[in-house]
Amino acid sequence: MVIHTVQSGENIYSIARIYNVPPSRIITDNQLQDPGRLVAGQTLVILFPTETYTVRGGDTLSSISAEIGVPILTLYRNNPQLAGKPVIYPGQILNIAYETPPLGSIRTNGYAYSYIDRDVLRQTLPYLTYLSIFSYGLGEDGSLVLPSGGDEDLIAIAREYGTVPLMMLTSLTENGTFSSDLANTVLTTPALRDSIIQNTVDTVIAKGYGGVDIDFEYIPASASEAFAEFIRMMRMALPFGYVVFASLAPKYSADQPGLLYEGHDYRAVGEAADFVLLMTYEWGYTYGPPMAVSPIPNVRRVIEYALTEIPAEKLFIGYPNYGYDWPLPFVRGETKAQSLSNVAAVARAGQRNAAIEYDEQAQAPFYNYFDRPETYSDAVEHEVWFQDARSADAMLRLVEEYGLTGVSVWNIMRYFPSLWLVVNALYSIEKLL
Repeated sequence: MVIHTVQSGENIYSIARIYNVPPSRIITDNQLQDPGRLVAGQTLVILFPTETYTVRGGDTLSSISAEIGVPILTLYRNNPQLAGKPVIYPGQILNIAYETPPLGSIRTNGYAYSYIDRDVLRQTLPYLTYLSIFSYGLGEDGSLVLPSGGDEDLIAIAREYGTVPLMMLTSLTENGTFSSDLANTVLTTPALRDSIIQNTVDTVIAKGYGGVDIDFEYIPASASEAFAEFIRMMRMALPFGYVVFASLAPKYSADQPGLLYEGHDYRAVGEAADFVLLMTYEWGYTYGPPMAVSPIPNVRRVIEYALTEIPAEKLFIGYPNYGYDWPLPFVRGETKAQSLSNVAAVARAGQRNAAIEYDEQAQAPFYNYFDRPETYSDAVEHEVWFQDARSADAMLRLVEEYGLTGVSVWNIMRYFPSLWLVVNALYSIEKLL
């Protein structure tokens, strides 16, 4: 794998000549919507298959898989143009194998709402070990608030692709907001706590989930011990073979102040859960100043603190599959950034004739542009930070560097080709079903 940064004046054909690969392969691998319009600073992932197969008349993906001894899920991962579907045609060239991934194996998790586009879901699932379905909330009477739109369809599709579906249990209310008071009440009231645990266990087993991912946010410091106990009791209540994940705020120290952090005791939660998901994103956020969403130095600080409290083999780091566009100047309490996909961020740079730059410290791409108002005096400058293949590579390499188990993507609602190309090139993705 090579990550190529587009230079001014380059095009698909000139880039293809540099690496002696067909232009069509660069286009299909990176799923370029407008290959005739590259943006200076844009990244492209260049792949070099060691074995290919030309589809013959009468072939099916299943027959090819059986003939060459390569699982269909591997064919999906090596051929993103298939979009997770077994539709092929004579003359089509399939990538069968690449060099052995250099960084070993990884487990991956992705978050999805029930209304995710099913084509996006099928395109992503070959790369996922787990799928966390967002989300079940808490009822004041110990009941569960079901996810809008239901979850049975996502569970079935996940299992079809060998992905373990996880029931997402959050401290969201019926209004869809995190409630510190409700979380505290449930955690410190034995009858409510036991009811939530039993209802969760019953739902996990009845619906075919493989475990539960617990995300309780804004827990008071006084309830930190009760939160860890809740996770421990959930783990004990589930039958053998089911897993319990816990999502934790990104802390640098045990005594880090703030309601987001104080109720999350890393050591206690790490002992209680099977796995811990570190939410290593949102340094750059909707109401904050323009900056990278996941600056690598900040992510490192969280990992290095977590490793003093939790075994590396239990840890997943969070990866942000999105960016933000801030109008300038930034005014705290007034400025609100617009969230956008990483693909849309590149397209916007092209539309505004903005060259994409790369912050070597944060290891994240960014650019500035002016909107197009009626008059020049009304022009507003914008600053955009997002993710590309370079930032994905930087984040993913931390998993191997620190001996972690995996990465968890918030969220998979919008497909990001570069991320999955890089994951597949660096690691063998574990499938447990």
